[in-house]
Amino acid sequence: MNYKGTIVEESLLDNRLINSFKINKFRISNAEKPEDRWHLYEVEATPEQIDELAAQLKPTGWYTHVWQSDDVIVVFPNKKFEIKYSDQETWKDAISYGKGIGIPTEQLDFKIDEHED
Repeated sequence: MNYKGTIVEESLLDNRLINSFKINKFRISNAEKPEDRWHLYEVEATPEQIDELAAQLKPTGWYTHVWQSDDVIVVFPNKKFEIKYSDQETWKDAISYGKGIGIPTEQLDFKIDEHED
């Protein structure tokens, strides 16, 4: 079974990477200025694609996460953390690392859609 997640096109070194994922939904954030808008792709990802994603994230200020049930993989540039959504104790290292590369704490919330299998 694949993992689910959202990829922000602007976070990628090479946006052509998105073409290798199964895309389930696409939306654009509604920032007032067009240059501030994000292109968001809800995708399904294999473990191999997750590794490739880690290699293609811009080096500062970006991360993404994917999940399969309660298992979450937090993907930073060239680094991954496996956490349990239901156990916030497992989040500590990922949050600490994210803050260390300039991601605001409030963005390190690792939201998942708990209503789907």
